Amino acid sequence: MRTLINMNFVNFYKTIKTIAIVGLSDKPDRPSYQVGKYLLNHGFKIIPVNPNIERVFGLKSFKSLKDIKEPVDVVDIFRKSEFVEPIVDE
Repeated sequence: MRTLINMNFVNFYKTIKTIAIVGLSDKPDRPSYQVGKYLLNHGFKIIPVNPNIERVFGLKSFKSLKDIKEPVDVVDIFRKSEFVEPIVDE
């Protein structure tokens, strides 16, 4: 059973192409920046979502998820827990 679950995750992971990162920072010392850089370096397309910055990694930053007009496979959230529920609802 464990192998089947692991294989399902691996198969799902292989389908991921575009990841929106909510709260992506333009500051290199922040975990969100480091994760974004890692994902870019490993071939993923990332979409920054942060209303407080214009660009990061040369990419336009969107103010919210609803402003993104293309399909997103995964949303990675770097916000305090009290701000997560409205993002999930979005």
